[in-house]
Amino acid sequence: MKALGKILGLFFLGLLLILVALGFALTHLFDPNDYKDEIRQLARDKANLELTLNGDIGWSLFPWLGLELTDATLASATTPDQPFADLRLLGLSVRVLPLLRREVQMSDIRVDGLNLNLQRDAKGRGNWEDVGRPPQPAAVNTIAGAAPAPAADEQPASTPSGAEPIKLDIDSLIVNSARIDYHDAQKGQQFSAESIQLTTGAIREGATIPVKLSAFFGTNQPVVRARSELQGDLRFDRTLKRYQLEDARISGEASGEPFAGQTLTYSLQGQLLVDLAAQVAEWNGLKLSANQLRALGEVKIRDLDSEPKLTGGLSVAPVNLREFLATIGQTLPPLNDDNALSQFELVGRLSGSPTSLTMQELKLKLDDSSFSGQIGIADFAKQALRVQLKGDSLDLDRYLPKPSKDSQDAGAARQAEVKQSVASAGQSGSTPLPKAPTQHAWSAATVLPIERLRSLDLQLALSLDQLTYDKQAISAFTFKAKSRAGLLTLEELHGKLGSGDFDLKATVDVRPATPLLSLQKRLQRISVEPFLKSEQQPSPVTGLLDLQADLSTSGNSQKAWIDGLNGTANFALNDGVLVGANLEQQLCRGIAALNRKALSNEPRAKDTPFERLQGNLTFLNGVAHNPDLKASLPGLRVSGNGDLDLRVLGLDYRVGIALTGDQREMPDPACQVNERYVGIEWPVRCRGPLEMGGKACRLDQDGMGKVAAKLAGDKLNQKLEEKLGDKVSPELKDALKGLFKQ
Repeated sequence: MKALGKILGLFFLGLLLILVALGFALTHLFDPNDYKDEIRQLARDKANLELTLNGDIGWSLFPWLGLELTDATLASATTPDQPFADLRLLGLSVRVLPLLRREVQMSDIRVDGLNLNLQRDAKGRGNWEDVGRPPQPAAVNTIAGAAPAPAADEQPASTPSGAEPIKLDIDSLIVNSARIDYHDAQKGQQFSAESIQLTTGAIREGATIPVKLSAFFGTNQPVVRARSELQGDLRFDRTLKRYQLEDARISGEASGEPFAGQTLTYSLQGQLLVDLAAQVAEWNGLKLSANQLRALGEVKIRDLDSEPKLTGGLSVAPVNLREFLATIGQTLPPLNDDNALSQFELVGRLSGSPTSLTMQELKLKLDDSSFSGQIGIADFAKQALRVQLKGDSLDLDRYLPKPSKDSQDAGAARQAEVKQSVASAGQSGSTPLPKAPTQHAWSAATVLPIERLRSLDLQLALSLDQLTYDKQAISAFTFKAKSRAGLLTLEELHGKLGSGDFDLKATVDVRPATPLLSLQKRLQRISVEPFLKSEQQPSPVTGLLDLQADLSTSGNSQKAWIDGLNGTANFALNDGVLVGANLEQQLCRGIAALNRKALSNEPRAKDTPFERLQGNLTFLNGVAHNPDLKASLPGLRVSGNGDLDLRVLGLDYRVGIALTGDQREMPDPACQVNERYVGIEWPVRCRGPLEMGGKACRLDQDGMGKVAAKLAGDKLNQKLEEKLGDKVSPELKDALKGLFKQ
């Protein structure tokens, strides 16, 4: 037995020596560089790959199966002169004996100087797409009765089902100085990743694997440059199909066109998990920082293999939004309030799909305002925005841009022109009317972004307890609008303003070449003074307005909208005052002239109060015709007709005023109304810039001549009545009176 054991031992020792000798002979007597042509041909036949080996091939067989390639290039066999990859060095080795136990024990895997140059031509075809598609072998007639060879996808698996996967044991993976360039000639896009460095610790299943990856990135649309680094501990279990990146941290910096010369410093941290058995991916403990912006959150995606669904949450800590935007190059224009956008915070729940994302249960604070609701994008491809918010208060004036110097200068010039007209007109009403109203009232600049509106998909609902706009406090404010396929609809704009309220509806149709606009408006007891006054000029009229309007227009500028304005409206202005115009005094002056007396009192009031001013308007190409103006003033009855030319903000009215004279306890004798003046309409002409209000009104001298002629005829008829008495027939007296009235 001892002899047999000794013999067996010597046999196996001899066999081992033979194997070692054979390995030595193979590695020293066999040179793979002699077979480069065969290797290249094999790559062409099996992978349609043009492999160029400019450097030597180094290899070892036992106990390590090693391979080292230097100075190699790769190209598609269809375009061999256009390499898409080149490699300076690839080195790897694996122990031979563990392979027999389905274990892969490798030393360091090292890749140096890998360059990928991926290009897609003008037809959208990539220079790498033909790789891996070997040419089909020629068809061979099968022997009668022989079964055809099974297709590639019908070949039995090389490993039996249920067999354990190969165990990996790699000392490390190192990638140095790698670079990726991508160019799409069809879209004109370029992307690059350079100085790619990847290092890992020992790669063993179930163990913690330190990973560090860094690179520099760049794009041309828009031009962006970024540096990024990833660190974390990788764990994986291929049997459970579970992969984790613990204590992950992504950090870096970005700059370029979107940041207008500024730099964004960013960081992402958290715990990442992908569980393919449960079809779940999670990012827990998410911490985000971008300059001074800080946020916390969590993200979970389920149903990875079918229709992924996202849930999670996001919380943004209080931040000075104005300063943050400035650090990423988004400088805001000067606002009315320099402290606006200084406080911003947000919290909400996330839900989404591959095509949508919504933030629900949203709580948002902006300065002194608080909002709740939801904001989302229903379709990324269509940029379908959905907003539904409810808030307590919003002072919109704070967030409006300050008027530019040019607009201030234009406004000052306009006010100077108006003041000059008012000064020349005087308060006494004795000077001539201005010859023409203010010109160039509206801008011809384009207003609507037509192309953007044609693609806009929007549903917006906003309600506020109070909205402040143009220094006016609007309560119970609601706003609902939608846009789809170029048709914008303002479904509701409602609010309460002072003692009144308003409702507006409108449509903007940008589908035609020339946009079409329509507006339905209802105002009830709205004070007009705040909307007509300015810092330089008081309101020419005060009162509470009731208005019903149905208007339409077309174009894409203020001037075009006013020039094309058509529609109808009716209005009533109650409890009003015509500021800066004492019509009663002007009428007394006219009566005094007819009485051939001088007024004994100077005007005691500068304004004319009225109980009601009402009428109907018909708009035609920017001119509002008012055929039935009526007003109720103390001691006066007013009616008139005229035009309001919105194109130049001018008016031209003829007004008839029937009066009862000075009804005060101590009337001016010169302004007392004789019985023969009762029922006579005293003519007034109002013409000039709308800003002048009542100051543009004068006694109509032409009309006064007709009144004087009528009064002279009435006085002569009275004398005829006194002279003739009953001496002539009634028919003759009527004929004589009619003759003098002509």
